[in-house]
Amino acid sequence: MLKDIEAAFRRGEIIPYLGPATASFATGAAPPSTPEALVSQLIASASVPHKIRNNLTAAAQYIENFKHRKTLSCLMTKAFTLDAAPGALHRWLASRPHLPLLVHAWYDDLPMKALSERESWGVVQGVSQAEHFGEWVHYFRADGARVPGKEFVRDGSGAKAPAEAPQETLGWATLLYEPLGAVAPAANYIVSDSDYVEVLTEIDIQTPIPETVQTIRTGRHFLFLGCRFTNQLERSFARQIMKRSSDRHWAVIDGELTRNEEKFLLEQNITRIDRPLADFVAELTALDAAPMATQAA
Repeated sequence: MLKDIEAAFRRGEIIPYLGPATASFATGAAPPSTPEALVSQLIASASVPHKIRNNLTAAAQYIENFKHRKTLSCLMTKAFTLDAAPGALHRWLASRPHLPLLVHAWYDDLPMKALSERESWGVVQGVSQAEHFGEWVHYFRADGARVPGKEFVRDGSGAKAPAEAPQETLGWATLLYEPLGAVAPAANYIVSDSDYVEVLTEIDIQTPIPETVQTIRTGRHFLFLGCRFTNQLERSFARQIMKRSSDRHWAVIDGELTRNEEKFLLEQNITRIDRPLADFVAELTALDAAPMATQAA
């Protein structure tokens, strides 16, 4: 199975989907790598009711309602602005000669840092309706500059519909898709209850998912690393992002699964790899240590 995955990477047929736990591979000051760790940092600077102290989205909503959205954004930025460098997993992924799409469903900037040595890449991030009303995503060049262009258009009825991707983004060899936003380059965060409600209201019809992502995922396999599917938010995002892709996927999940996780993996044709993530990453990265330039040749 491991060799099948590595071979699919060589062919450009795999889309890595990185969850919170992949932040633990950072070198230096590691950012929060679980929702529980993140919410504990948020409530250390802003008090919230006891009953929601362990609920990230609810705590974030409380801070947004009673302390202002700017306070929530500042606390998120503080939690992820660290002297952290990409680890072995991020560097290995960034060195793949054929990596059309990398999905990163957490708030750190480790994938961006790892991709910095590549040529021809850029970022598309989900943005909050609370801060960018009527817009679903923003595109950024590798240097962090935002790509100009409309984020929505009006259809025949006058309703808003997503605009086509800016032309220059279609030529990028690698697209980093961050559906929840990230600390860099512009501190965009989908994190509060209201943020998720806005996205989930439209995600079934794919409105918040960039057209470019929908095109690239067709026929490709997803490899879920550092992800769990214990709650509805995690499952909904993964299900909609991988929609209309191939019928074969993998997820590295160590330990006991919940009943909902078992059901989700079965319905999405995701083969579970029951191994500690660190062990799997060590074996995957050891399979191919050749530099990107050599492989590309």
